[in-house]
Amino acid sequence: MDLKFGDIQETALIPLAIKASETARPNARIRDLKAKEIIDTLGVDVSKFDPFLSHEGVVARTIMFREELKRLIGMYPEALCINLGCGFDDKFSQVDNGKITWFDVDLPDQIEIRRRVYEDRERCTMLEGSALEGEWTKKLPKKDMVIVVMEGVLEYFSKEQVKICLNMLCDSFPQGYLLAELHSPFLEKNSKHHDAVKNTNASFGWGTKSGKEYLDLEPRLDFVSERSYNEEMKKYTIRAKLFAIIAKNLNNRLAVYKWQE
Repeated sequence: MDLKFGDIQETALIPLAIKASETARPNARIRDLKAKEIIDTLGVDVSKFDPFLSHEGVVARTIMFREELKRLIGMYPEALCINLGCGFDDKFSQVDNGKITWFDVDLPDQIEIRRRVYEDRERCTMLEGSALEGEWTKKLPKKDMVIVVMEGVLEYFSKEQVKICLNMLCDSFPQGYLLAELHSPFLEKNSKHHDAVKNTNASFGWGTKSGKEYLDLEPRLDFVSERSYNEEMKKYTIRAKLFAIIAKNLNNRLAVYKWQE
């Protein structure tokens, strides 16, 4: 594996480090052998990217996105699935039913690095593309249903960029679902206090109190559901249970939207 520390954006190291360390635990709640392989290959200390609350949050979101994806794929077993802004994430292997068509999409420099770690698989293809323009969508096969996953992406976008992205998705596909990770206005103002992101040069973009705020940016969207990561995190530790009480509305959420012509 031809990877160097500098090849990977620091924000991509956060979920990688957490998935790797969780995978190494005896009673791992999620398993990602590829993440562990990448971190082991880099051979650097990534402990600063793996503090307690971020660790529990990434574990929770991995479980929640996986279960929601499985639910939708159960409804649409031959759907076209797009992991938009995929980084090093490998959701395909978590949810593949043997029938879906999957595309891992990211900017050209990220896909170039991803190709050093992953290979295209049957029904799972890497593709260069931006969340802010839709030219790449013309290369995709036509399917009755599209399911788009945006985990750890929109939280770094400005409000205008979120609008551009939502408009692009609704323009490009007649109908579909969007699974989006959202964050709060508090985090928008306090990137430097986030236990993992403060160790990178990244900063959070537009934060929302409710996922329904997205509907003002794209009228074709319907709001389906929204769940805080606290719901999953509080199942495992007293500390996370306390955090769910004290910071009830501050944790990130999984929001689900639907659109159709």
